[in-house]
Amino acid sequence: LLCPNARPRKGGSVKNPLTEMCKEDGKSASPRKSGIAIQKSPPETMVDENGNKGAWADPAELKEILASINTPQGHRQNTKNLKKHGGVNGIVSLLQSNATKGITEVSAKERRAVFGCNSLPSSPRKSFMELFFDTFDDATLQILIVSAIVSLVIGVYDDPSAGYVEGCAILSAVLIVSVVTAINDYEKEKQFRELSDTNDDIDVVTIRSGKAHQIPISELVIGDVISIEAGDQIPCDGVLISCDGLEIDESALTGEPDDVDKDLEDDPFVLSGCTATHGSGNFLAIAVGKDSQWGVIKSHLEKEQEETPLQEKLDDMAAQIGNVGMAAAAATFVAMMCIKFFVQPAYLENVSTFSHALDAFIIGVTIVVVAVPEGLPLAVTISLAFSTKKMLADQNLIRHLAACETMGNATNICSDKTGTLTENRMTVVRGVFANVKDDNTANPEQQIQISDKALAVILQGIACCSTARIVPHDPDEGPLHDERPHTIGNKTEAALLLLAQSKWASNDDWELRRSTAEFGKPGGSRLFPFSSARKRMSVLVKMPSSEPITPGRVTRRMAKQSASWTLFHKGAAEALLKNCSTYLDQDGSEKPLTKEKIAEFENLVSEYASSALRCVALCHRNGINDIVDTAKCTMKDCEEKLETDMCLDALVGIADPLRDDVIDAVATCQKAGIFVRMVTGDNLETAKAIATQAGILQEGGLSMIGEDFRKLTPAQLDEVLPRLQVLARSSPEDKHILVQRLNGGLMPENEEEWLAVHPDRNYMKERDLLLPGYKEEWAASRGGVGEVVGVTGDGTNDGPALKAADVGIAMGLSGTDVAKKASDVIIMDDRFSSIVKAVLWGRSVFDNIRKFLQFQLTVNVVALTITFLSAVAGYKPPLNAVMMLWVNLIMDTMGALALATEPPADEILLRRPYKRDASLISRPMWRNILVQATYQLGLLVFLLNKGPAMFECEDGSTHHFTIIFNAFVFCQVFNEFNAREIGDIFHPFGNIAKSPMFTFVIFSTIVAQWFIVEYGGEYTQTHPLSLSEWKTTFLLGALSIPFGYVMRQIPIEEDPESFAGIGEVLKPKKQSMLLSTFIILLIPVLAGLCFELIIEGEEFYEHEE
Repeated sequence: LLCPNARPRKGGSVKNPLTEMCKEDGKSASPRKSGIAIQKSPPETMVDENGNKGAWADPAELKEILASINTPQGHRQNTKNLKKHGGVNGIVSLLQSNATKGITEVSAKERRAVFGCNSLPSSPRKSFMELFFDTFDDATLQILIVSAIVSLVIGVYDDPSAGYVEGCAILSAVLIVSVVTAINDYEKEKQFRELSDTNDDIDVVTIRSGKAHQIPISELVIGDVISIEAGDQIPCDGVLISCDGLEIDESALTGEPDDVDKDLEDDPFVLSGCTATHGSGNFLAIAVGKDSQWGVIKSHLEKEQEETPLQEKLDDMAAQIGNVGMAAAAATFVAMMCIKFFVQPAYLENVSTFSHALDAFIIGVTIVVVAVPEGLPLAVTISLAFSTKKMLADQNLIRHLAACETMGNATNICSDKTGTLTENRMTVVRGVFANVKDDNTANPEQQIQISDKALAVILQGIACCSTARIVPHDPDEGPLHDERPHTIGNKTEAALLLLAQSKWASNDDWELRRSTAEFGKPGGSRLFPFSSARKRMSVLVKMPSSEPITPGRVTRRMAKQSASWTLFHKGAAEALLKNCSTYLDQDGSEKPLTKEKIAEFENLVSEYASSALRCVALCHRNGINDIVDTAKCTMKDCEEKLETDMCLDALVGIADPLRDDVIDAVATCQKAGIFVRMVTGDNLETAKAIATQAGILQEGGLSMIGEDFRKLTPAQLDEVLPRLQVLARSSPEDKHILVQRLNGGLMPENEEEWLAVHPDRNYMKERDLLLPGYKEEWAASRGGVGEVVGVTGDGTNDGPALKAADVGIAMGLSGTDVAKKASDVIIMDDRFSSIVKAVLWGRSVFDNIRKFLQFQLTVNVVALTITFLSAVAGYKPPLNAVMMLWVNLIMDTMGALALATEPPADEILLRRPYKRDASLISRPMWRNILVQATYQLGLLVFLLNKGPAMFECEDGSTHHFTIIFNAFVFCQVFNEFNAREIGDIFHPFGNIAKSPMFTFVIFSTIVAQWFIVEYGGEYTQTHPLSLSEWKTTFLLGALSIPFGYVMRQIPIEEDPESFAGIGEVLKPKKQSMLLSTFIILLIPVLAGLCFELIIEGEEFYEHEE
């Protein structure tokens, strides 16, 4: 591949693409100095299995070879072609890679330039023009366009000099609305794609220059050696170099539901998009990005943005409001036609019936445009897009938009301990090693005082019974980065590795110990990875039998000697003690584990646990090759035949300090009405100690272990749920059951589903005795409405609980790919305080939508009512079609931009969460809407009546209606400040500096209004106003602010039944009936306004006559 010494093929010479690339750049460079061409490989990787030199190929030929071993659903042919090219070693040689050391960084850059990177193709994106034309699919806009064209034709026919103005004005307004809508849709899709790209950006472990590195999945290239273990997603297509018990779920590509066993002979192929479910392995990347099988499929996929529950609820409300608007439009049309035929005012004498009917129809359609609140879904989209982007900055990656709003009303959070509440910076601080206590392992000054033989056994167990890695600090990262070694994988295992490579063990080389064990190679050691269900891990290690592997003196020669097999085992201390019959003594000998010694160790475990230390036991068992065939041994064989009669080597206490922000974050959640529970696999005493420090376990709270939890009946569990704050030694199934009982998620709904959970059990007799229960029983016990539950998880087995939760929260640092794929939110820094920020932003989304709703409904009520009343009273509608479309733009698009992007206030975490079925419009919101609408209607009626005299203009003239229009728009501008609060708090200008979009929208609205009034002319049917008229209409609009203060003094409380969660229950007050009373009192006020308007209309007709 790209070799400068390649032999020419028949008929021509070999061209080196790297040389050609350099020539194109106008440079002269030797390909020997390029990454791929000079990539050094050991001699054994340069030949195939038959000892022949690997064939060189140019990129095109190499791609053909790689494609021939990576045909979809062509396993047999792929295997045949792989053997044809020398097997895995032949492909390694072709790619100029190294099976153990991988490639170099320089080589990676060159490969990326020639063969591409691992970025998957995105589905085609709609252009702005396509989105623009899509806006005309709206039926209302189509009606307006037809009406405008008809008006244009008739206007030009009646008055060729100026008859075109109204039709062109309406078409221009429609054009502006379409452009703004297209811009919003374009930005919305852009933000959604950015979110999707961030969601796909995960890190993978690859071997480069002989060292393990975590790199983004997009940086993988052909020839990379990639490490995977259970829970990892396969990042690209490849061929296995080594594996141990590897099983892969290929259902995403093949549709086959069963996991596929992988081995180096019969099925060494791994495919991108699939997930490793068991075991571990290393593979060679042979196809990345668009050339991989998943890349080919994804290029044909169009990922649509899903609708959230709030969007669906608002769509229904928008439809209802639209129906009211259509009824108002029909009533206005009928009223205007009746005025023409029966009242026959003077201003309609010279207007033809058809022309008047067209005007009435345009006004009616415009009312529909104003009434239909298309801004509601837009507001949700903008708020969600704004919030998800801000949440990402707060270390919350939202995978499903619905989770953003749902998290705001979470009533329960079931949190892991390790890494979420604690720092996940594990350190071995105390321990007993070969029967010698050592309480200074965190800062050792010398090697522990035990024999080399005993220490060698412990170190071999630490090195081999682990999949973690330690990567030294890179000096190039600078002093601002963490200078401690970087750990990859399980943090508990990493703590043990750090101990092994410290002075405590004379800086032992754990990497060499692990490599000489030859995991994943034919005849090499076996690994059964840690299982959160079993709380333990085992490895079967091939050991040299002639001499002990002493610390600091490991040699590869030892691995070549005659070998015996040893089981090394690691896990929860109190569980492993039961499986041990001997213990390792200081001199390396094994002593019987007496009852007195067991009691001593059990007391030590309790002591460590009460000090909030995680207690882990290390064990081993020699000569297991006499018990099982190590090559064919399964997990079940290991558990039943080998994990007994073991020798206890060490007990270690591992400290994981509480995060410094956890105590405040937990207290904040509790003040917000959220019940916080700790669900952990740790020892009960350790869990209680940490939970007490964090403020989770409080007086009257209950702690329980998984074993006791599983014995409860559904009814008994429901009794303890209100007090259950700590669940320790829990399995992933326990977490799943807990979530099911809280929210009813994935609860068995019939006998068939129940039996799938409890095979061979009696449904009729035991359905009320076994957890999780069944749907009918669950719904009857809590009125059919469950809790809104957020659950954290990091392991592969946490998937069911994450799926059952209302919001599944995966850990970004410690979580497996399976957990991340099952989640709705990924906490990028694994911190509990980030979950609190998710709650804050979720509540902000809900509140921002309510703010917009409050603002929009006020405009709707006023605009529809004044237009209808004017028509009924015989006035020419004061707001023409163009004015109404401008008001619609202020109300919908600009209002959504202003109010949907308001930042959250910390005060929203001082209230309890809302119930699932809580109304979008609260009692205080109805109060605010009705007060503001009454003021604005009264003002407009006053201006219709007294405006001509007050401003010395002709009654019903363009000048008169411009004053009304200007005052109405300023009412909306200042009411937008009022809408920033939906409760009793009056702070319209509070934190205005933190809302730049709000300030921009207000400023833009005022500037645009000035241009429309001063320069609109015949086009918008407006009249320029004097400075005095501008000041007066501005002040009339500004009166909305004091009215905002007055209306909040009306004592109307939110419905206490709309709240959920823990905390003080709000008691209904006598004033709760004031809303109904207030509405009743408004009816005669509105009736009086209508009567006054009709009287004035009659006076107007008499004056005209």
